[in-house]
Amino acid sequence: MGKLTGKVAIVTGASKGIGAGIAKGMGAAGAAVVVNYFSSKEGADLVVADIVGSGGKAVAIHGDISNAVDVRRLFSETQETFGSLDVLVNNAAVYKFGPLASVTEDEVRRQFNTNVLGALLVTQEAVRHFPPHGGSIINIGLVASIVANPMTVIYAATKGALDSITHVLAKELGPGNIRVNSISPGVTETDGGKALGPRNPEFARQILSQTPLGRFANPTDIAPIAVFLASDDSAWLTGEILVASGGMR
Repeated sequence: MGKLTGKVAIVTGASKGIGAGIAKGMGAAGAAVVVNYFSSKEGADLVVADIVGSGGKAVAIHGDISNAVDVRRLFSETQETFGSLDVLVNNAAVYKFGPLASVTEDEVRRQFNTNVLGALLVTQEAVRHFPPHGGSIINIGLVASIVANPMTVIYAATKGALDSITHVLAKELGPGNIRVNSISPGVTETDGGKALGPRNPEFARQILSQTPLGRFANPTDIAPIAVFLASDDSAWLTGEILVASGGMR
């Protein structure tokens, strides 16, 4: 039996990158996984096929998490398919990197609508669907909210907001045995991470010079941390932000 056998998990934005890695990791640990996606059905189907092909249970469900109607449908379809919910991973996020001079009202709204409002809407609905004995919420932040990398002002602000949400809701939801924790990865080998790091050699050298382990992360580095936070092994952890950055501070 795996650490998550018998549990049901929703992972938002799980068609690629860190979300896909976490979905696969939770499937391998025994959870039935809902692979939420917005734009890439093909990617979500590949993640589902990987989990099912390894003997697990998974389904892909489309939904824009910044839309309350879509969020309610995501949870109702999860209930219809798997009958319960134990774990929520707030991973879905949008981004665009650039200097302060490039900031626009529309871009601020776009990122905050998905990265902050979306996480709140999904969390609000998850609380309604968790069983009486509680559940685990895992937010996926970013080390940039701590390290303050240039060119990330909007994205880092949304992730800083997610850090605050983690701390506040851990206290608010704790009496219901709902744990709320966060993972803050460093630069990771995803589309967003590559845009920030490997495709920008000067920035990549700067990041690697600040990273004691000397490399960028892979989604497979983050997935086991999420599995731990979803499992009973972390039953006494809530309100924590686990910085998974290879030592970069």
